[in-house]
Amino acid sequence: MAKAYLVGSGIASLSAAAFLIREGGFAGSDIVILEEQNREGGSLDAAGGPETGYTMRGGRMFEIHFECTYDLLSSIPSLDDPNKSVTDDTFAFHEDFAWDDHARLVDAAGRVVEAHSMGFTERDRLELVKCVGTPEKLLDGKRIVDCFHQDFFRTNFWWMWCTTFAFEPWHSAIEFRRYLNRFIHLFKTFDSMSGIYRTRFNQYDSIVRPLMKWLTDQGVTVQLDTQVTDLGLTQSGDTFRVESLRWIRGGTTGEVPVGPDDLVLVTNGSMTANSTTGSTDAAPVLDTSGSGGAWKLWQTLAAKLPGRLGDPHVFDSSVDDSTWESFTVTTKDPTFFALMEKFSGSEAGKGGLITFKDSGWLLTIVLNHQPHFRDQPDDTFVWWGYALFPDKPGDFVNKPMRECTGREILDEVLQHLRFEEGPEILDSSIVIPALMPYITSQFLVRKAGDRPRVVPEGSANLAFIGQYAEVPDDVVFTVEYSVRTAWTAVAELLHLDKQPPAVYKGGHDPKVLVEALATMHRH
Repeated sequence: MAKAYLVGSGIASLSAAAFLIREGGFAGSDIVILEEQNREGGSLDAAGGPETGYTMRGGRMFEIHFECTYDLLSSIPSLDDPNKSVTDDTFAFHEDFAWDDHARLVDAAGRVVEAHSMGFTERDRLELVKCVGTPEKLLDGKRIVDCFHQDFFRTNFWWMWCTTFAFEPWHSAIEFRRYLNRFIHLFKTFDSMSGIYRTRFNQYDSIVRPLMKWLTDQGVTVQLDTQVTDLGLTQSGDTFRVESLRWIRGGTTGEVPVGPDDLVLVTNGSMTANSTTGSTDAAPVLDTSGSGGAWKLWQTLAAKLPGRLGDPHVFDSSVDDSTWESFTVTTKDPTFFALMEKFSGSEAGKGGLITFKDSGWLLTIVLNHQPHFRDQPDDTFVWWGYALFPDKPGDFVNKPMRECTGREILDEVLQHLRFEEGPEILDSSIVIPALMPYITSQFLVRKAGDRPRVVPEGSANLAFIGQYAEVPDDVVFTVEYSVRTAWTAVAELLHLDKQPPAVYKGGHDPKVLVEALATMHRH
């Protein structure tokens, strides 16, 4: 029987393993996942406890048209009820705790801004329509800021859009255009965020754990602390194949022969590589030691077949343009949650994102439904936030966020909110900041070909999966994108008739277009 070797254990790799079994007829025992870190899940991480503090680097949002993700998770049993799927559980949670944001934006005085209007001028509208309609090939090498005048970046729309999806003005106009087209159906509810779906718990608990249980029950092997350093490639005419896989584990190197019918699926690059955490009393230290194993493997492979396997240096060599910082707050004192529910007009879990639009760091916070971790005690509360400009000085803590302790970051948030109870909230909170040098690297300015095709031209048994493989029309920085690359890889390598569902294109629906245009003209 053919074997499959999956490099990395993020959602793309776990999805690929599931599709190999479900669509490709593989036995789980013929699938091996090789992960350089000491736990599976990749960027869908969550850890910690009530005494030391919980931590998660990010929280992913979903929406109704994540077709590949819901299809995959519909065949994975929920950990809470084996008669329900993870998809069933996610939809049921949305029914009970749909977001209805009443405080999406907050101004410099700590007041909620009326965000129903996008704040557009006619020039803004024309430039937005032009961007949506421009063929992608004409945006090669262009930044968002190249397509809009400066006033656009002070509209309600921009503040909401950039903090929902983590765009910055210097990011790729190609990716921005893709997002506009992909999520045009969300325009009409963008201020309330009611079209956004979330998982019941953090994504590690809600997605990775049930998926891992299903895969290991099927016999899939996961080898942790194993860094794949190289793939041996052979060429015959225009065709190439992987014939060996080299790894290092605990200082020991090894090599696995890859048979003629075996498959190798590689997660090339990592948006959370080299992440570092701080603590309540210590700032995280930026890791500048060089990119991690997922990047190095891609660099090694790209050098072997120039022009065919993408260009990792487009994404891994501009840390200043791809770094931002998040933080997770754990407390046993309900004061902050009570104050925020009163301030926002929404109970925890139903309020969505809250952005301090005038803050130097461009801070955003969110109160998740509790518990947000499966093992979280009833007397413990966890919330999360992030900032797009950690290199800028704060408005109250007069230094860059990346130089701040967790306590100083929380102090900045509390002063923006003008909460008099700030000192007691500070004293009762554990704050763990996370600094991520590559977190928005997939948004960096690029051109066609910089991301390799899922199955590169001429490849007999190698596919790339994850955020840095190219899927036309769909958008990076989403779970859906990773799952789609996984399904595409399995379908193409195995020459299956069944292909992934098409990317949803709301712009082809006249009703969606009319609603979006009406939203752009709201006052």
